[in-house]
Parts: sequence; C-alpha cells; structure tokens
Amino acid sequence: MTKFLTILLVSTFIACGQTKESKDEETNLNWKTYEVSDYSIQYPDSWELNQNGQMGTSLILFSPLESRKDKFRENINLLIQDLSGYNLDLNEYAKISEGQIKTLVTNSILIESKRIKNGSNEYQRVIYTGDQGIFHLKYEQFFWVKNDKAYILTLTCEQDKFSVFKKVGEEILNSFMFKY
Repeated sequence: MTKFLTILLVSTFIACGQTKESKDEETNLNWKTYEVSDYSIQYPDSWELNQNGQMGTSLILFSPLESRKDKFRENINLLIQDLSGYNLDLNEYAKISEGQIKTLVTNSILIESKRIKNGSNEYQRVIYTGDQGIFHLKYEQFFWVKNDKAYILTLTCEQDKFSVFKKVGEEILNSFMFKY
C-alpha cells in the first residue's frame, strides 16, 4: 500500500521551472514521438522530454514557460508501477487511487472519475485539483492496468492555466499507445 501512496504523490507533485519562451501549440505541427518497447507517446517539439527518472518517472514532458516570470512548467509525466502479487484490476486500482487523492493531496477536490473505452483499450480518467506549496494545481490522469503493471499518465497545470493547456495536454495524453 505504501508503494501506491508513493506513486500517487510522485505523479501529483512533478514540478520544475526553467526559462523558455512558449510557442502557440495549436499552430505547432511538428510533433515528436517517443517510443520504447511497450508504448509510444507524441508531443510538440517545443516541449522538453526528460527521461532521467526524476521522482521515479519513466518520462516527463515539460511545456515551455509562458514568460520569464512564469514559475511553473506545466507537464505530463508517466509512472509505471509493478503490480505483481497485488492481483489488482483497473476497478480496484482506480478506487485506491481516488482514495489516495482525497487523503494525500492538500485541499484536493475530485472533479471527475470516468471509465473510458477506446476500441479494445480501457482506462480510467481522473480530474482533480489540489495544492502543492504555493501552487494551486489541476490534474488530469489516465490509469491503465496491463500485464501486472499500472501506467499512470498525468497532466499537471496551474489551475488558472488548465484551460490554456487542456487541448495540447489532452492531445499528448490521447497519443499514448501500447504496442501490445
């Protein structure tokens, strides 16, 4: 159970700041693909791919800062959790995750938790808000449970910027594909 708490907190608290000017993502047609043996994901070329395993992540995609005064880089991160021996399906995993959001995220509000079917692929989409230090954040997470692993893909934005990043963020989230 401690593993689940750690994974949720890590995916919730990914934040970083560096100075870069942003581009209009809607006119940016140059997207890159990151591909490994079991999945792929696409992202705008103006976003930065970080694969250093920071906070247990498999990858983090950082948006450009909107200005030099911007203190938070909206991001998408992927955590992969080994569920071997836990015998959890997507229903159970989603229920545990929702409980952790309510108890572990400061000032959390669960906005939506919905099962999505996309062809033969099924995942849980969870949207919630919460605070991390001085930041008031909004999260959109996709959970998959496949082959004794949980894949947690999270879009993290400042609450007042969520509508600005929602379109490109969801395009990135929806580009995630399994290879098996």
